[in-house]
Amino acid sequence: MNRILGIIPARGGSKGVPRKNIREAAGRPLIAYTVEAARASKLITRCVVSTDDQETADICAALGCEVMNRPGELAQDDTPTIAVIKHVFDVLESQGEVFNIGLILQPTSPLRAGPDIDSALQALCQSDADSIVSVYRVSDHHPARMYRMENGLLVSLDESFATARRQELPPVYHRNGAIYAFRRRLLDDNTLLGRRILPYIMEEERPLNVDTEYDLVLADFILSRKK
Repeated sequence: MNRILGIIPARGGSKGVPRKNIREAAGRPLIAYTVEAARASKLITRCVVSTDDQETADICAALGCEVMNRPGELAQDDTPTIAVIKHVFDVLESQGEVFNIGLILQPTSPLRAGPDIDSALQALCQSDADSIVSVYRVSDHHPARMYRMENGLLVSLDESFATARRQELPPVYHRNGAIYAFRRRLLDDNTLLGRRILPYIMEEERPLNVDTEYDLVLADFILSRKK
């Protein structure tokens, strides 16, 4: 039987969008949508919000989600995600808890829903893959349409497809930040993804990843329409 630990990493600081995890979108804190998606999952065994911020902790506790205090040294701009994830596992395992799958749900993806989480988890559990990552198929921003700069001039990233029509381009996928699930043993090798990574393919419009003020405005608009 799989025991799945869901982790919502939500530190208080943010440079791009100050306090973004608790900024309002459609009248609710952004993080509330992720907490509710986790609570709607039928496969998550236990879910924890990892935060260094008291206001975030209070909001999540009021929403019925367990909160774990994150040490200040793990809440810096350059703190790697894996260090935060290891901290949560270490604390719970020291209390006798055992999990064989970890799940990362970033609070900046408010459009991801409970069924998305369960579909991704089920796919991972039924496979021999190391992890699963939510992605969308790239269309307009295909690498074949991208360039790098050399001596002030544009050079195609991929010459073989530089003049290809859209229909001729090979499928390319981009992470959307909504779902990362992995087998617990990967933490012992200091990785979250491993070598065998399954895709959980979502529509390009879902979910929005809030990294800028514009993204937050867009999230507010979309979530308000959903209501």
